[in-house]
Amino acid sequence: MTTIIYKKWKSLFSLLLISIFIISGCKVDDHDYPSSRITISFNNDWMFMEGDHEGAQARRFNDRSWRALNVPHDWSIEGEFDQNNPTGRGGGYLPNGIGWYRKSFDIPSAFEGRRVFVHFDGLMANSDVYINGEHLGHRPYGYVSMEYELTDYLRYGRSNTIAVRLDNSKQPASRWYTGAGIYRNVRLIVKNDVYIDNWGTFFSTPEVSEESATVRVLTTLKNSSDRIQQVHLNTLIHNPSGELVSEKGTAFDLAAGETMDIEHFIEVRDPQLWSLDSPQLYTGVSRVTIDNELQDDLVTNFGIRSFHFESATGFYLNDENIRIKGVCLHHDAGAVGAAVPLAIWEERLNQLQSIGINAIRLSHNPFAPEFLELCDRMGFIVMNESFDTWRARKNHGDYGYQLHFDEWWEEDTRSIVLRDRNHPSIFMFSIGNEIRDNLDNEQGFETFRMQYDLIHKLDGTRPVTMGLFRPNQANVYQNGFAEMMDIVGQNYREEELLQASIDNPHWKVIGTENGHTRQAYLIWRDNPAIAGHFLWTGFDYLGEADWPEVSHDFGLFDRAGFTKPRTYERESWWSDKPMIRIFRREQHLGEGGLVDDWTPTDFDTYDEAHIEIYTNCDEVELIFNGESQGIRKRPADHSPIRYRLTFQPGSIKAIGRIDGKDVAIHEMQTAMPPSNIALSASKNTLKNDWDDVAIVRVMLTDENGAHSPNFDRPLTFNVSGNGELIAVDNGQRDSHEPFKTNVRRTSRGQAIAIVRANADVGQILVSVSGEGLEESSIEININQ
Repeated sequence: MTTIIYKKWKSLFSLLLISIFIISGCKVDDHDYPSSRITISFNNDWMFMEGDHEGAQARRFNDRSWRALNVPHDWSIEGEFDQNNPTGRGGGYLPNGIGWYRKSFDIPSAFEGRRVFVHFDGLMANSDVYINGEHLGHRPYGYVSMEYELTDYLRYGRSNTIAVRLDNSKQPASRWYTGAGIYRNVRLIVKNDVYIDNWGTFFSTPEVSEESATVRVLTTLKNSSDRIQQVHLNTLIHNPSGELVSEKGTAFDLAAGETMDIEHFIEVRDPQLWSLDSPQLYTGVSRVTIDNELQDDLVTNFGIRSFHFESATGFYLNDENIRIKGVCLHHDAGAVGAAVPLAIWEERLNQLQSIGINAIRLSHNPFAPEFLELCDRMGFIVMNESFDTWRARKNHGDYGYQLHFDEWWEEDTRSIVLRDRNHPSIFMFSIGNEIRDNLDNEQGFETFRMQYDLIHKLDGTRPVTMGLFRPNQANVYQNGFAEMMDIVGQNYREEELLQASIDNPHWKVIGTENGHTRQAYLIWRDNPAIAGHFLWTGFDYLGEADWPEVSHDFGLFDRAGFTKPRTYERESWWSDKPMIRIFRREQHLGEGGLVDDWTPTDFDTYDEAHIEIYTNCDEVELIFNGESQGIRKRPADHSPIRYRLTFQPGSIKAIGRIDGKDVAIHEMQTAMPPSNIALSASKNTLKNDWDDVAIVRVMLTDENGAHSPNFDRPLTFNVSGNGELIAVDNGQRDSHEPFKTNVRRTSRGQAIAIVRANADVGQILVSVSGEGLEESSIEININQ
């Protein structure tokens, strides 16, 4: 092959020429389209109806009575909680079944002779996709992205209809909430006959130093024409500021119907490395030309970084030893279900990062691509995970992935790895969680090995692990199974994992799922061979709860994003930022759970208050109604600092000190019954974008502004101006109030509302009222 070296561009002008052309809405009008790739948002103007509808795949089917909506859309979250819903504890007792989506759209005559594809980021689940009545394909797994070619079935210059049937009727199908619907983004992609294949670029960095980095770029090209083509592929790399820093070109012949991989090695001088504190992202531009005419171009973001694991000391990023402080997350976000606006994920990741979390395990399936892009930008370590089951079923998942594993594991694994391998945040692939297959026989070994080999074939840059389930009982530490794993991952039983590491000092080990106990924390803290822990979980999630609860108390934060005592306990263990937080036992003489208020429910019976203080400071002084209760050192095992007080209304304040200096303070005041509503918003400016929402937090306060936790009220939320109310919640695990309404009762004096803009300019006014409370409002601006 001949290498073509193009003259370097000296400005950002090259990026402006990139023809990734994004159009909102569903109508595709005739005008001057780019000659190369065109990407069109396909989210708007769908018709939806629950239930099965014979003939709904046909273009002329009458859907006028159906509901008009935009996707992403989760119709399960719109339903009512019912103990008799067949989803059961896994699905949070929400409804499921069969649902149809239809969308009519015009295809301009200008697209005739080109290749047209529809791309779904996620269809939940057992999907069948049709275009003008023609069946394009079936996919059982609801978490994978997929692409279908429409070219041969389109009516150019006329109306076309795409239809999607989703069948979630066989329940229970999951141990946690899945949602239902076209719950992720959809795009229409137009290409020429010679194009870069779907997920056809792979940027990796095999050699990295402070002075230079080698970027390996593997590009997969297809020739769908009926003749040989003389093709040029040019790869350009732009630094985080957008400046062109390197490029390389290759000329080659591509036969009719041929698919070819082209490999480029490109040097980048003085690279800006991707790290947790400075997640720098480079941009790769892949340009395909024939006879100097642009045929395809594709932009890929990637990071330049090196990483490795060592058996004795854990994880290294850019040669810096980093302890992995992770949480597991499910793909739902409480009140919005599985169709999660990106702003909610960003708020949640900010909350996690603020208490010291630096890693995320995707449990137990791939997430939406924009979630991974967010982790890239924010600087998180990510464990990407494929499946919760192989062939053996799990409780409360009778109709789970085990029914499809043999037929679909290879295609699904391929989709996951190819789609996600450019993300610098991903450091591990996990191929299973607590797999119940027999791993002590030849089939168990072979099932692991075939997945392991495929991942390393598609992406040889990342280690493979899995969350082992009771490994000593399954014999996998003794029979050679664990020896096959790049990183030995185990769920819980932290002492067992530590002993396995001691017995096998060449193993690299990590806690793939861990509890919140101090014992587990100390094993992690005191043994650097354990590269990290992933706590179960970062946030409460829907499902995996016994009625009347619809979500379980596993999270550091609750379903609505409110803190818990363990939020601050973990912050005291994992955060480098000085912090302190006071809690008291809820009942007299140290009985009950922990609460962070100084307002007992019954002043007459509450006398002896047992205080627990979480801090990462050297020492604490407690001040009670202006009098010092003494200074106490932080225990070596990082347990809370404890005091006992005779309760009196007033003020209690804890001061944290490091090297004798005051660095953190927390104070609580006794509250009276609530009279006011305090409002705050996660952001005060929104764009008219489905992914951009504001979380309005509500707190009941007394006349002095103190949080009043013991007199909950039903609240009414009104949104006026250029916005809409998306959902309400209070995080209460046994609440059966619907999310898609404007009324919600507070829980411990708190609730949230989620709002979105519906115009390009203007204001949104959120007003909240309740009986006996002064109405309060907050304004959010809209600015494109």
